[in-house]
Amino acid sequence: MLRPMSLLLLLIIALQWNVASAAEPPALSRFEAAQPHMGTRFRIVLYAKDEATAMAAVTDAFARIEQLNNIMSDYKSDSELMNAVHKAGGEPLPASADFFEVLMISKQAALKSGGAFDVTLGPVIRLWRRARRQYALPAPEKLAEAKSLVGIDDLLLDEKTRTVKLAREGMVLDLGGIAKGYAADAALAVLKKHGISSALVAAGGDIAVSDAPPGSDGWNVEVSPLGAVQGKSEAQQQQAQTLILENAAVSTSGDAEQFVEIGGVRYSHIVDPATGLGLIGHSRVTVVAKTCTETDWLATALSVITPERGVKLVDETPGAAALMVKKEGEKETRVESKRWKLLKTKP
Repeated sequence: MLRPMSLLLLLIIALQWNVASAAEPPALSRFEAAQPHMGTRFRIVLYAKDEATAMAAVTDAFARIEQLNNIMSDYKSDSELMNAVHKAGGEPLPASADFFEVLMISKQAALKSGGAFDVTLGPVIRLWRRARRQYALPAPEKLAEAKSLVGIDDLLLDEKTRTVKLAREGMVLDLGGIAKGYAADAALAVLKKHGISSALVAAGGDIAVSDAPPGSDGWNVEVSPLGAVQGKSEAQQQQAQTLILENAAVSTSGDAEQFVEIGGVRYSHIVDPATGLGLIGHSRVTVVAKTCTETDWLATALSVITPERGVKLVDETPGAAALMVKKEGEKETRVESKRWKLLKTKP
């Protein structure tokens, strides 16, 4: 028979064991889901305690992405963006918080990049989309007319009234170089509100991540070599670099899959604001920064400007790092920013 003191000792031990067990975090399981949005495939990977928690978080995250698509799409005639386009040259329009924030960031990005990133390039991009479909370069007079409607100074934003105005009739906004990154950040924020601390949101070449997966140093993100596509050769696999990231974002912009040949010349889907045409020659730019909004527009801008200007822009951006690989003819140029070598990589 146990004495009262022995019973008390067992009770204390049991209580201590229960307290320790309660303090241990529940085991997390990996969940993954994907949906098409913004002309690409959004993929969400997260770690949650159970399926119900994961499903609720993912459902709300995709709903947030669709909400942003309804605001910023230039393919939806009733989007907030297209409403501003339809009323270009008219009175200032009240803007939603998301639309105004994206435009503010875009205007700052245009100034920082010297116009390499410009969301008012819409008229030229529309013309170039048609040229790609028809496999014919835009007529010079049409291109000149479209370029005359481009100008970031004519995107008027009033912070006090939170209004937006396109100063000239015929102006068109295109947020293709920033919207997906912004949506990835927003989706990650929704997941955090659901208590999901470890997640990845991928929107094509734009990826945002939060805390590292359980038991790991971070999320593995592969940076493929220039020209690599599905079914990479062994040599290309050896050249690939794997970044290990947490609470960061990465965007890759290139022409490995999106290009058109017209008159024997290979044109990228990325339009050069200076010429109004797709970039000529191969390029692949990868940017790492704190937010996917930032990496998205930076990757676009760095694809347009020279590597020297690109390095300067990235080095002046707090926490950003970039790898730029460009090829013209047989000459390939690889340029890394100062912080690129400081990134954690997989051996």
